[in-house]
Amino acid sequence: MWKGILLVLLGACSFGILSTIVKSGYQEGYTLGELCSVQAGFGMVALWIIQLISGRKMVGLTNKEARTCFILGSSTGLVSITYYQSVQYIPASVAIILLMQFTWMSMLAEWVIYKKRPSPVQWLAVFFILGGTLLAGGVFNAGHTELNWKGIGFGLLAAMCYTVFIVVSGRIGASLGPVLKSAWIVTGAFVLITLIFPPLYLFNGRFTGTSLWIWGIPLALFGTVLPPFLFSKGMPQTGVSLGAILSAAELPVAMLAATIFLHEAVSPLQILGVAIILSAIAMANLKRRK
Repeated sequence: MWKGILLVLLGACSFGILSTIVKSGYQEGYTLGELCSVQAGFGMVALWIIQLISGRKMVGLTNKEARTCFILGSSTGLVSITYYQSVQYIPASVAIILLMQFTWMSMLAEWVIYKKRPSPVQWLAVFFILGGTLLAGGVFNAGHTELNWKGIGFGLLAAMCYTVFIVVSGRIGASLGPVLKSAWIVTGAFVLITLIFPPLYLFNGRFTGTSLWIWGIPLALFGTVLPPFLFSKGMPQTGVSLGAILSAAELPVAMLAATIFLHEAVSPLQILGVAIILSAIAMANLKRRK
């Protein structure tokens, strides 16, 4: 059990530091398309190499589940694009809070699609998550400066895309194995990102002439390779409900990283908001576990 808890926590921490890496990449002069592309490209190559080394059976797009995972990859590609776009306009510590709205969005999506009605406790959790979001977003801070509406819009759009991935991914690709499933999903994401942002950096000297290729390594490692592997190993040991609670560690890790490395100011009210959000997530999932 403890090994599973540690693996899930490490996976959440990996996701948590992504926004800080992306924000730092922007400060170095790299564009949204370049950062999204190198992350998906490096991640895709790494996952296929791991799959080949493992010696497990390969499945092509003629397989229905592989094809579905490939198509589902478009949602993860859109998560990267919209989330990283949000980080351009608002602090990374606020962008992650908006992304975490997938917790209640997924409840509503399961209700609409799978007729899985949320319990009263889960509705109460949604209320606290929304209230905690207002606090964590700094809305009630003294001298509060208005956040860019584009950043808020892209952050919520990222949460919606992530909701699609969360709701659908658990019900497909079970026979493929975690690495092969992730490889097809990331390949689908890379294809979508390439269609939206053609990789011109491969031809104009930006890839090798700058340190762009170096940025692709941590982005792919912490955003594409490590989390699926750690979650696939840890979740079966912790169970979905406890795993969901542990995964929420992504939020405080992201805020802590933004404070340390980007020097973003976080007020006591914002910390209280984060605590309320985490408590609400724990409350909803502990009820489900019982």
